Amino acid sequence: MRGFSFARLFAILMKEFIQMRRDRMTFALMIGVPVMQLLLFGFAINTDPRHLPTVVHIADDSVYARSIGAALRNSEYFDIVATARTPQEAERMLDEGDVAFAITVPVNFARDLVRGRTPQLLIQADASDPAASSIALATISELATSALKDDLVGPLASRAGKPAFTTIIQRRYNPEGITQYNIVPGLIAVILTMTMVMVTAMAMTREREKGTFENLLAMPASPFEVMIGKITPYVVVGYIQATLILLGARYVFGVPMIGSLTLLGATGGLFIAANLALGFTFSTIAKNQLQAMQMTVFFLLPSILLSGFMFPFRGMPNWAQWIGETLPNTHFLRIVRGILLKGNGPAEIWPNVWPLLIFLVVVGSVALLRYRRTLD
Repeated sequence: MRGFSFARLFAILMKEFIQMRRDRMTFALMIGVPVMQLLLFGFAINTDPRHLPTVVHIADDSVYARSIGAALRNSEYFDIVATARTPQEAERMLDEGDVAFAITVPVNFARDLVRGRTPQLLIQADASDPAASSIALATISELATSALKDDLVGPLASRAGKPAFTTIIQRRYNPEGITQYNIVPGLIAVILTMTMVMVTAMAMTREREKGTFENLLAMPASPFEVMIGKITPYVVVGYIQATLILLGARYVFGVPMIGSLTLLGATGGLFIAANLALGFTFSTIAKNQLQAMQMTVFFLLPSILLSGFMFPFRGMPNWAQWIGETLPNTHFLRIVRGILLKGNGPAEIWPNVWPLLIFLVVVGSVALLRYRRTLD
């Protein structure tokens, strides 16, 4: 048996460094993944979201109502983005996910206050994501004491030291604040993204590594036909996965399913196709299955962290929200939660359907353009 040799060890080390230098994409992904994790966890993740979009409906336009609006703005948790003319308009914005809170100042609010009564302020919260609204709702109790302290003068001065009105909080879509109602439906998007992108990304690279890619090239098939033939079987697999998750959500975790499952199935097919097209694109870029796997991980991390699945979407900085808006996972999360928990229909989910269509067209076009009819 030969003894230990530093010369042979050094030769092997140099060989590995040379190989690493040649495989630049793998090296870049190895460096890129931890850098991305550092940036996302360090800057983008925030479990205390503030400046949450809020719509107000003021049925009693008085100085007290205006003071309440000013107090909401100064709280840092509420950002009044719209004023609704009717309660139905405020509820519609809440259903569509345009706002996180709808606050109503009822009729005769000022009259009841002046007469010594304790009027009520209605606050409706989108509780489909309990983590996004719980902290903001906790500050509401301070609002009743501080909002009108400068207006309670003269005969009303005796009421300045105690709450001038009561707040009625309605947690919509998930009144018990059950975390599973938010997480389990979101698992449909996450699991489909992980499996569909990964499996398809490795499909073409596996053909290349096994030496069967020549058979594809010899077939009288266009790039579009190859892509459709490759991804169609996985569409069926994706529907099976989604069905299993829905069954578990309903019968194991008791997740309510208010909306149309047919509508969810139609939009789910679009989401599955978008992820499969992305995986096919990765397979045209990667030189081997390891690179395809690394690309999938590189895409999966922001899809989980920046989509609103684990952390409140509105708690992230603007640049992180812009990135999140480009991810199909973000829009499908809103679709599936909206259909199951809110009973949303086609009109309510359309703002999140057309981004999926654009993503599918763009990524599919890139995949077809990059598809090689030769081995070069």
